[in-house]
Amino acid sequence: MTKYHFIYLLFVVFLTCNTSEKNKNTDRETTKVEIVETPTLNLEQANRLAQLPINCINNEYPNKLNQTIGSASDLKTPKELHPTFYGCFDWHSAVHGHWSLVSLLKQFPALENSPDIHQKLLQNISRENIAQELEYFEGKHNTSFERTYGWAWLLKLAEELHTWDSQVARELETNLQPMTDLIVNKYLEFLPKLNYPIRVGEHPNTAFGLSFAYDYAMAVEHQDLKTLIENRAKDFYFDDQDCPIEWEPSGFDFLSPCLEEAALMKRVLSNEDFKSWINDFMPELNNHDFDIAVGEVSDRTDGKLVHLDGVNFSRAWSLNYIAKDLPEFHHLKNLANKHINYSLPSIVGDSYEGGHWLGSFAIYALNSIEK
Repeated sequence: MTKYHFIYLLFVVFLTCNTSEKNKNTDRETTKVEIVETPTLNLEQANRLAQLPINCINNEYPNKLNQTIGSASDLKTPKELHPTFYGCFDWHSAVHGHWSLVSLLKQFPALENSPDIHQKLLQNISRENIAQELEYFEGKHNTSFERTYGWAWLLKLAEELHTWDSQVARELETNLQPMTDLIVNKYLEFLPKLNYPIRVGEHPNTAFGLSFAYDYAMAVEHQDLKTLIENRAKDFYFDDQDCPIEWEPSGFDFLSPCLEEAALMKRVLSNEDFKSWINDFMPELNNHDFDIAVGEVSDRTDGKLVHLDGVNFSRAWSLNYIAKDLPEFHHLKNLANKHINYSLPSIVGDSYEGGHWLGSFAIYALNSIEK
């Protein structure tokens, strides 16, 4: 091969690589996105959303126990096993159903039937009931029960009570405290043993579980939990690059693995370190025209397919958290609004398949919108 042939070959290789990179970048670019209306959580909306947990927190059946049976003595009714969190189809949905009511009462003291809701909360989250809940978690066959999705929502409920300036909240927080302490200790015990993060779009997602636990640790200034989560998040995710957001969502996701991870790292890194990290992990978020299609639900009576309404709400709260205090990412708020607006009109009056949990997701997504 002559010198000229070799130079020509190098030029062709360079041109091909450069074109490939341009095509790759072009693929990541999107068309100009439409500016959509910002949804709001007002008293009227709050009253509508409150009906979902009101209708299910004391509704014992149908029920999915997710229980490991050790002997015939474990065969008890949901209310016997979980006298506080027995409604709303499963334990974790009952937990965030209670969180929903606390969150709405905290924001809207004039909520319809607020005295009755206060009474429901005090009746369910009593010292005696929480003591019975603890017995279930301390049994040898269910020590990992609700790890870490239900754990995360329990700490979110505890955080909401802690930050609610109300005498009722102080009583509820005190009653719940033994369960809160148990869940904190479970995190402290489990996280050092977890060698690899769980990256699915459903309950076990590690990033989601760490985010809510971190919020609690920050609210109550629990330094051991805060430090452990910071260290584990960096162990799990700091070297991640090029998250394939185009692979999402899977057929029945209700969480976005990419965006939940990004929202967690926004929590544990400084703003400058986060901006450097996100450039490697999801550089397309820097594009002001960045867009992703909402998760489309084909059948809201199907308990799995309706999960995609959940992915829209959880994408929204993650996008809003990423944009928080970072003006260069404020364009993501519009994308969050688009996701909320798609699913919000459908969840009230929906079938039981989504009604027992989607209200909580909608409320948390709406709470993530900066006022």
